[in-house]
Amino acid sequence: MTTSKTNQSSFSILVVDDTPDNLRLLVGLLTEQGYKIRPVTSGKMALSAAQGMPPDLILLDINMPEMDGYQVCEQLKADERTRDIPVIFLSALNDVFDKVKAFAIGGVDYITKPFQIEEVLARINTHLAMKSLQIHLQQKNHDLEQTLHELQTTQAQLIQSEKMAILGQLVANVAHEINTPLGAIRSSSDNIATFLHHSLEALPQFLQSLSPERKQDFFTLLNRSTQTNSHFSTLSSKEKRQHKRNLIQQLEAFRIADADAIADTLIDIGIYDDIDPLLPLLQAEDNGEILNTAYELISIQKSTQTIITASDRASKVVLALKSYAHQDFTGTKIKTNLIDSIETALTLYHNQIKHNVEVIRQYAELPTVSCFPDDLNQVWTNLIQNALQAMNYKGILTISTDHLGDQVQIGITDTGSGIPQDIRSKIFEPFFTTKQMGEGSGLGLTIVQKMIEKHGGGITVESIPGKTQFIVSLPLL
Repeated sequence: MTTSKTNQSSFSILVVDDTPDNLRLLVGLLTEQGYKIRPVTSGKMALSAAQGMPPDLILLDINMPEMDGYQVCEQLKADERTRDIPVIFLSALNDVFDKVKAFAIGGVDYITKPFQIEEVLARINTHLAMKSLQIHLQQKNHDLEQTLHELQTTQAQLIQSEKMAILGQLVANVAHEINTPLGAIRSSSDNIATFLHHSLEALPQFLQSLSPERKQDFFTLLNRSTQTNSHFSTLSSKEKRQHKRNLIQQLEAFRIADADAIADTLIDIGIYDDIDPLLPLLQAEDNGEILNTAYELISIQKSTQTIITASDRASKVVLALKSYAHQDFTGTKIKTNLIDSIETALTLYHNQIKHNVEVIRQYAELPTVSCFPDDLNQVWTNLIQNALQAMNYKGILTISTDHLGDQVQIGITDTGSGIPQDIRSKIFEPFFTTKQMGEGSGLGLTIVQKMIEKHGGGITVESIPGKTQFIVSLPLL
């Protein structure tokens, strides 16, 4: 391998030899080749020259007075400034021991005197080419390190951008989810404030003015409304219109005036059938004030319930957001009885379960599990709530536990309509929901999956019409 004169002119060579004739020969030869040559005649001068302005290559005579080539090379290799400079030894000695020693102390080559010009040039060109490649490789490594650093920086920026994009979606969802219950709370509060301002003072006088029979009718209206409103609120608009038509027909059959307006009021109160006990009131001439006052009080009751429901909904959205964004860097796992944890969640949903949901417990004996209890409480409440909603709070909820080797499994099964195959793979995605607008943020199952993965576990779902089962797997340790 040879180096062009253009390249050679960029290389500097330090030539060290105490024999003037050898020095002149090498200087002339190498200068003709285009190299920048610095000649010195002693080891001390060589060290000083190399340390002051490091050359690309050193030709170093071995036999020199005061400090031989071996000693010079050892000091060069001990100095961080000069240790990487390639050293070619020059010597009339041709003993194998001398060559071995030369390589052992850091030399890269060995040229025997008297010189063969072609050999000297070939060896110099080879080692300078290797030096050039080494420098090029170091530069490439530096460039690669720089590129890697830039890629890592870019990756961090992309991750941050993705986080910001997700945060933007989350904020938009939360804004909607919060605004909906807040609007309901504001409207209901206005209704309550209006009643308190205009009607509260007149209420005692109104009650005193009623006969015992009308007072009984009045409280019958209130009690009937309380008993039927929870069911009536689930009726569709079509069903309510049908009930209103039926009411009008019944009222007209009894020749009650203003049948349409009275039917509207009864429907608003939540009374849509079995009006026979109310006929004396409805046929009375003063029924208007009684119906309107009952309507106002029942509206207050509805507004209060709306505020409670909307506050719960807003609280759940805030909790979902907090759970989704929260990372517990200080939390410590503790040993927990999972069955007790599940039972706590079931207790929280007792009111939703007690009427039309049968709970089947298929508990196998489980060891305690190292976990974050608050997180798992959130998992069970989310999965149980989803199951109840899937069944419209009517059906069979089955909770099962199993101990399988080094893990435990918890199954939560409902008898709802099932999850269609085409959306099953999406249910754990953030903000994906099949619920009607305003009924969910789409974060529940995402949070559940995140919490389970935080424990090193997993969650799967199996679903057919009439049976949907979520299976949570958790490691024991």
